[in-house]
Amino acid sequence: MDIFHAFPPGDLGVLALGLVIAGVVGGLVAGVLGIGGGIVMVPVLYHVLATLGLDESIRMHVAVGTSLSAAIPASLARLHGRESEIDWLIMRRWFLPLMGGIALGSTLMALSGGHTLALIFAVAAVPVMLELALGGRADRWIAPATRRRAGSVLAAILGFAATITGMGGTTLVLPALKAQQLPPSRALATASLFGLAVGIPASISAVLAGWHSRLLPPVSLGYVNLLAFALTAPILLLMEPAGAAAANIINLKRLRLVFAALIAIITARMLWDALG
Repeated sequence: MDIFHAFPPGDLGVLALGLVIAGVVGGLVAGVLGIGGGIVMVPVLYHVLATLGLDESIRMHVAVGTSLSAAIPASLARLHGRESEIDWLIMRRWFLPLMGGIALGSTLMALSGGHTLALIFAVAAVPVMLELALGGRADRWIAPATRRRAGSVLAAILGFAATITGMGGTTLVLPALKAQQLPPSRALATASLFGLAVGIPASISAVLAGWHSRLLPPVSLGYVNLLAFALTAPILLLMEPAGAAAANIINLKRLRLVFAALIAIITARMLWDALG
């Protein structure tokens, strides 16, 4: 069966255009600013699914699950050639709390309604937007929370937030690693491994959580839409290096403000639609 026949031609065009935009913007954000693209992917996917008329009760779930799966190849690409830069001490210290947070986030994602997930995403997006707008100066505020036992609690919170929002581990963990005075390349490599550690189990949980839903869009495995994954994951991989190259010639301070404003607008619109 031709999977594209599952969508009316007009809907397929809307889906493809929206996913290309999500992949391009998400990849540029990831490359220029060194964070994951999930912060952009989730609200854009939500709006695309809303345009296609997907039932609001699972719209946010599919956006979150698909974003988590798209983060897996992106994390693998960032890790390639940087394995020696991973801080294994931090990884070992935070791994079990992180897994606990992922388990809790996956459970609540399966049990929560779309309105709740949208609200949680909006709350979690606020510190990310502040981090972008402040140009990394928020690191000194995060630093006390990364020490000793507080670091384990923080790892659990980050695992929970990365999973239930679909932002992925890289976006949320990277500022915490920078706050520990890790060199940028070492922080990015370690955050990318955290992104992989979040993406794989969280994606599997999203598949299982939505397995029996009768409201899913065509070509889906649970709450992971395979067509959306197939369109966004390669674009993310292509655009991230382009964004990294552009970072050397662009005024990063101004660009951070632009992206922070963009994320604020699309997140606010998503929240308005979800709660309206």
